[in-house]
Amino acid sequence: MQAVVIGAGPAGLATSRELQRRGIEHLVLERGEVAESWSRLYDSLTLHTGKHMSHLPGMRFPRGTPLFISRDRFLEYLHEYRRRFALPIVSGAEVTSVDRENGHWRVRANDQTWTADAVVIASGIISNPRVPKVPDLDEFRGEVRHSITYRRPDEVRGKRVLVVGAGNSAGEIASELGREGIDTTVAVRSGANVVPLQLLGIPIQYLAWVIRTLPRPAREVIVAAMRKITELRNGPPVLPRPSVGPLDSIPLIGFRLVDAIRNGSVKLRGGGERFTPTGVRFADGTEEPFDVVLLATGFRAAIGFLGPLVQMDERGFGKRRDRVVSTDQPNLYFVGHNYDATGGITNIRRDAPLAAEAVERVLGASVK
Repeated sequence: MQAVVIGAGPAGLATSRELQRRGIEHLVLERGEVAESWSRLYDSLTLHTGKHMSHLPGMRFPRGTPLFISRDRFLEYLHEYRRRFALPIVSGAEVTSVDRENGHWRVRANDQTWTADAVVIASGIISNPRVPKVPDLDEFRGEVRHSITYRRPDEVRGKRVLVVGAGNSAGEIASELGREGIDTTVAVRSGANVVPLQLLGIPIQYLAWVIRTLPRPAREVIVAAMRKITELRNGPPVLPRPSVGPLDSIPLIGFRLVDAIRNGSVKLRGGGERFTPTGVRFADGTEEPFDVVLLATGFRAAIGFLGPLVQMDERGFGKRRDRVVSTDQPNLYFVGHNYDATGGITNIRRDAPLAAEAVERVLGASVK
């Protein structure tokens, strides 16, 4: 086998298509079914990137598709992508270890082993939710869940809910619960950079793509102007601003959470200090009762099967150069490890060809 791709989400599918069009023999190992992790995300999820920046290499969304893609429509797209290009997916193959032997890679999944010249890690982040350590968690008699387990408001109707986090999942889930009349509080420790979903009718991530190559001082001026326009239209910020700006972190896109806090359907609190048997004590010393705590605290790269083979950067992704090439191991590549304001799918569309080209160079495969 020339290459093994681990993961059949957007990153794995895009990489497989790019390897295929270069005539590189490969398999894609997926622990469940195609895009299974995406199928477990909350029902109301809608991509923030417009459809022009949400497609994978070689297949755009058909004419008439809404500008912003729903989760279900995106899942349909991923399955159609697999069918159109007849990608070689092995379902039910949960990778347990990856190691090197005699200059080749050995990939173990279930009771099978594949030997390959190159490995592309495309296992994403959704299957590895980050759960922070909170003192006295075991004392809390209510329900603690990561946001990955949340699907719809009916699950928590009639309960007092605390959503922890200030990212896009936290903002969307908390505002959805507030609209449904559910007693909802959001705890924000370090603040959030809030940007509009659209500016002058243009999706904000389209603008992020346009300005990405400008010198940083120019981008800072543009971001400051956007912030001023936003505040003139929507009033002063409701959420505290973090220590880093939107150029250095993923912003909270859209004003649903801000609007919900302003209209009182969602209450805003600072960071939690510790759990109590009936709720949470906050950093300001106050204590409130909750029935459910939803931890919208993000994810880490799902690369545990690599063990000590690679070092991780400060965000938990494998260290790499040239966007996709492992700095620790030969013939090891990462797709889906670059995240910025232009969106994860946009970065996948950029990185999948880079990884395939790198594999092709190493293997000396002929271009087809």
